[in-house]
Amino acid sequence: AALKEARYRVFGCPPGAYGAGVGNVLDEKNWENESDLADAYLAWGGYAYDENGAAHASKEAFAQRLKTLDVTVKNEDTSDLNLMSSDDFNAYHGGMVAASRALGGKAPRSYVGDSSQRSRVQVRTLAEEFQRVVQSEALNPKYIKGMMEHGYKGALELAKRAMLSYSWDATSGVMNDALYNRITESYVLDPEVREWMQKVNPWALHEISETMLEARQRGMWNAPEEMLAELRDIYLATEGDLEERSE
Repeated sequence: AALKEARYRVFGCPPGAYGAGVGNVLDEKNWENESDLADAYLAWGGYAYDENGAAHASKEAFAQRLKTLDVTVKNEDTSDLNLMSSDDFNAYHGGMVAASRALGGKAPRSYVGDSSQRSRVQVRTLAEEFQRVVQSEALNPKYIKGMMEHGYKGALELAKRAMLSYSWDATSGVMNDALYNRITESYVLDPEVREWMQKVNPWALHEISETMLEARQRGMWNAPEEMLAELRDIYLATEGDLEERSE
């Protein structure tokens, strides 16, 4: 039995379940530090699968593996998906980074492999890939304009980008003050975008404002005071508008 357990290398969710747990914790704001994220990752991923495909509850073995990680890698073979396409990317890869750092005391080196062009395979650090995706998509004026053509759903996509940026920062520390500033300026403080969002989906505007304020509250973003004051005003005004709508 000891020999069999020593060979455990493949870990995953409980049989019949799906998820890494981290996304739920972040969405529900039910965490204080990365140890809480690590606990969720262990609880959901601590099932070892043996050579016969049978699952074994092995939280301790999984924790031991995470403690000794040197490198994490997430490979992508299509340009149709990226780090911001789903919170699963952060829940699994980002969750592994957070858990390894919390349990082992240091962050592993983290990479993203890109084989969307088989003749030109590239490997970037997670931080580089995150910056590339955010700059080319989430903060791209053409992308924002494109989302504005899709009404309610377009605003929802922008809120999703803001939340995923915050979530990646929570697990992997890939954001910086400049990126938080630009997301706030582009999604909330830009008069044209804000007025459009207030019209088609004020819930999205409220969520983005709340996400940015949470990042500031948790010390993840050193926001300029003037920007922070304006953001708070918009958040409170939107909250009042939504209350009136619900009544």
